[in-house]
Amino acid sequence: MGQGSRYKHVAVLMGGVSAEREISLRSGIAASAGLRACGYEVTEVDLQDACVHLPDGVEAVFLALHGTFGEDGAIQAQLDALGVAYTGSGAAASRRAMDKAVSKAIWQECGVPTAPFCVVSAGDPVVFDLPAVVKPVSQGSSIGVHLVQACDELGPALADAFQYDARVMVEAYIPGRELTVGILDGVALPVVEIVAPDGWYGFGAKYTTGQTRYEVPASLADVDVAHLQALALAAFNGLGCAGFGRVDFRLPPEGGAMALEVNTIPGLTETSLLPKAAAAAGISFAALCGRIMATAGMGREAEGVVDA
Repeated sequence: MGQGSRYKHVAVLMGGVSAEREISLRSGIAASAGLRACGYEVTEVDLQDACVHLPDGVEAVFLALHGTFGEDGAIQAQLDALGVAYTGSGAAASRRAMDKAVSKAIWQECGVPTAPFCVVSAGDPVVFDLPAVVKPVSQGSSIGVHLVQACDELGPALADAFQYDARVMVEAYIPGRELTVGILDGVALPVVEIVAPDGWYGFGAKYTTGQTRYEVPASLADVDVAHLQALALAAFNGLGCAGFGRVDFRLPPEGGAMALEVNTIPGLTETSLLPKAAAAAGISFAALCGRIMATAGMGREAEGVVDA
C-alpha cells in the first residue's frame, strides 16, 4: 500500500478526448511509475471517450487528464456519482478554474490581482489596447494562445482561438517575468521562474526541449517569494481548489504580480514544473506522486469560495 494512503489498488486516468491528449499520456505514464515506486498497485486507463469505466478492484483514481474532460469538472462529477475518490479539485472548483473568465471574476472579488480582460464571442467587435494576449477561455497548454502586438495580428489570433472555444479572452499583456507556484496539500512550493525565448511561453516554448530555461527556485527576495506564495494560495483557495495544482503569474518590472490561471491538473512528467518545484523542496518525483495520491477524496472544496 502507498505510504500515507488508505488505498492499495489505484487507477491512473490519462489520455482523454482533449487537445492535450498526448501531454496527458506522458503525465499518466510518469505518474504510474511514481506511484508504483511508492508501493501502489497501479492500473493505467487510457480514456478514449467521455465516459469512465474503471477496472474491477480499483479503490481510487489518480487523475492525469489535462484539458477538457479532465480539468473542467466533468470527470470529477462522474467519479463523485460513482462514489470513487480521486486526486485534485472537486467538480465545481475544477469548472471555475478551467473557465479563465470565471476565475478572474472571482479573483477580482477576493482581492487577487489579475490583468484587465474582456471576453468575446465570434463576430463581436474587439476594442482593446495592444499588446494583448488572445486565448480560448477554457483551454490549456497554451493551445490557441497568441501574443498580439499589431492590429493586423488580431484577426488571425482570434480565428485560431475560436477553433478551440466558443468564447475567447482578450487580456492585457503584462511584460516582465513568468513565474509559477505549485501547491501541494495546502502548502505553496518554491517559486519557479520560466525564462522563455523572447519572453513568450507559448506552446512551442513549453514542449520543445531546450527552448526554455527554468530557474528553480526563482531568484527573488524572500519577501517577494512569500508574497507570491501567499497570492498563489489565495488564488487556489478562492476557487475552492484542493489537493494539488499550480498557479501561474506575470511579474512586471515595477512589481505587483498578476495571477494568470490555476492549473488543477498540471503536467506530471519528471521535467514538468510542479515536479521541479517539489524537487527544490526536497520531494522526489515518486514521493510527490505518493503525496498527491494520499490527498484523494470526493467533492472536496475550500470554504469561503466566492461565486461568480
